[in-house]
Amino acid sequence: MAHNTASSDGGVAAAVRVTARELSVAAWQDTTLIGEATSVMLHRASTDTSSPTPDAILQTAFGFWHSKVLLTAVTFDLFSNLGQRQLTGGQIGKELALHPRGVADFLDALVAMKFLEREGDTEDAKYFNTPATALYLDRHSPRYIGGILEMLNARLFKFWDDLSEALRTGQPQNESKHGGKSIFEELYADPAKLEQFLDAMAGLSRINFEALADKFDFSRYRMLCDVGGATGLLSIEVARKHPNIKCISFDLPPVEPVAKKHIAAAGLSDRVAVASGDFFQDPLPSADVIAMGMILHDWNLENKMKLIRTAYDALPSGGALIAVEALIDDARRENAFGLLMSLNMLIEFGDAFDYSAADFAKWCREVGFKRFEVIHLGGPSSAAIAYK
Repeated sequence: MAHNTASSDGGVAAAVRVTARELSVAAWQDTTLIGEATSVMLHRASTDTSSPTPDAILQTAFGFWHSKVLLTAVTFDLFSNLGQRQLTGGQIGKELALHPRGVADFLDALVAMKFLEREGDTEDAKYFNTPATALYLDRHSPRYIGGILEMLNARLFKFWDDLSEALRTGQPQNESKHGGKSIFEELYADPAKLEQFLDAMAGLSRINFEALADKFDFSRYRMLCDVGGATGLLSIEVARKHPNIKCISFDLPPVEPVAKKHIAAAGLSDRVAVASGDFFQDPLPSADVIAMGMILHDWNLENKMKLIRTAYDALPSGGALIAVEALIDDARRENAFGLLMSLNMLIEFGDAFDYSAADFAKWCREVGFKRFEVIHLGGPSSAAIAYK
């Protein structure tokens, strides 16, 4: 969700297994730098189960190949174009205006990566969506998540090329690096682009919000305020599953028409209200539960503390603050996605960062919260909860 508004299923790169023997044949086949003795050594290493292999190193190093193939397919709208159809490579190439040279390699790579199915092995073979791509990458599906992949391809792929500079300088590497407007300035100036962006974020957040509505006990509460509510998705999911609760989706004024549109489409305008404001300038609506989905990680520690204090002031005794994030594990050893997301915050904002459940509890305790718990939602994401 937007920087001042508001989240996964994990990464999309499929793994390619390359053994040491394959490496010696494929990577340096035509060179004279590796002699027969080295090839024998590599072969022995690949067959010796007690010796480490380079598989994981190579899988990660070449991972951008896989990522770029998938992101390009989404940018071409391949999965939406296929829909429920089965087409030959020639038909797909013609519909997408692709040069014949790369069509078979491109489509068969997607087959090998399990993002397409193929029936047949000749030029007349038919390609079609897998159950997963039909559900999540066909833009006609209500569970479409391709919007965030389009943003990865258009923005973050190139910005991450400057990770080394970000690590050396601590400075953002996005549009602002070259004096351009931030993505959020551009979005808020263009209602159509803003709605497209919010819909993309909603697609990414849906699984987490559905899980939170299922797993958190909302029966004790009567009012939820979702801070940075964007399209109102969290409020919609909670209101659908918990008839006892009313909800408020709180976000900046330009977001209000988008939220009202989605809430009305869900038939929940009588139970989900929309409130506009700036969470750094305005008090939050009073509620028993305040939620922040992918909000706190957008900010430095000073602003994180401001938001936590603002939430504390708006809650009654016994109220709960819920932060939905790709929480880093306390030992900082396991949740690679959470750690990579934190690096992404460096790329985007410089001093913003992701955090662990222990960090969240420490900050909330300083403000006055008394009790804490964590609910795993799915993949790398969890809900950190603080009770007043």
